[in-house]
Amino acid sequence: MTHRLGLLVFPGFQILDAAGPIGAFEIAGRYGGGAYAIETLAIGGGAVRSSSGVAMAADAADPAQPFDTLMVAGGDGTREASHDPALLEFVRAAAANAGRVASVCSGAFVLAAAGLLGGRAATTHWSRTSDFARRFPEVRLAPDRIFVRDGQVWTSAGITAGIDLALAMIADDLGEDIARQTAQQLVVYRRRPGGQSQFSALLELERPGARFGALLGWARERLAERLSVERLADHAAMSPRHFARAFAAETGVTPAKAIERLRVEAARERIESGPDPIDRIAERTGFGDPERMRRAFIRAFGQPPQALRRARQATV
Repeated sequence: MTHRLGLLVFPGFQILDAAGPIGAFEIAGRYGGGAYAIETLAIGGGAVRSSSGVAMAADAADPAQPFDTLMVAGGDGTREASHDPALLEFVRAAAANAGRVASVCSGAFVLAAAGLLGGRAATTHWSRTSDFARRFPEVRLAPDRIFVRDGQVWTSAGITAGIDLALAMIADDLGEDIARQTAQQLVVYRRRPGGQSQFSALLELERPGARFGALLGWARERLAERLSVERLADHAAMSPRHFARAFAAETGVTPAKAIERLRVEAARERIESGPDPIDRIAERTGFGDPERMRRAFIRAFGQPPQALRRARQATV
């Protein structure tokens, strides 16, 4: 049976948010004997210009037309799309008839504005998590995840994470073998070695100009030391309570979670790039003992440090 997939675009969509999943489903369809029929949709149809200026042809979005999967692209255009009454009404109606609903990157803003994410876990691009959390407090935002599945609603992080999302859907629809073949054809990992996390992207919070960029840079140089909220607040010249609130509002995570992320990323780099024993890495990155680091890795990547090391060794 052919799986019908409708991908919704709008002016200012990010073209890779659409093209990445389309390419994955197209290739999987070849391996799966025509398993997918893909349609690009837009309100009114016609040529829709992406944020790059490149246009994509789209059919007119018809809420009466059933799809097995409705997927919403992301991009700068979501700022207007998530306030477009006609587009949101289509999403609500189409979602009611769809077996599965998904978003790529900031397409989560559209799903949330349509009322489809209330009470659900979801993710979006790391750079827009603070805005998303303020606008949609009813959504259980998981800001560091590559993609999140909550029942039949799927959301993914920025841009290329749409391919990770598509591969997971393909595995769900057609099995792991076809998902793996599709990934090989795309020359991407079936599962990223770093696990399902936006960690590397979130470290962009250290960039110059970010409110707490200098503080995070300072902390990253002292991961082996005790980095309590009080010590971080003192370095930021703020009271602990005000600092904790301001930091969470700016970054979308608590100070303790941010320090754990810095430690996990530093430990992962050491594990994947050198032969140091796990216990030594745990000590030098501030975890103190391997078990504490193992639990942090499982929270972040869904697998222990030893699994990441084995995966790295298998590729060299």
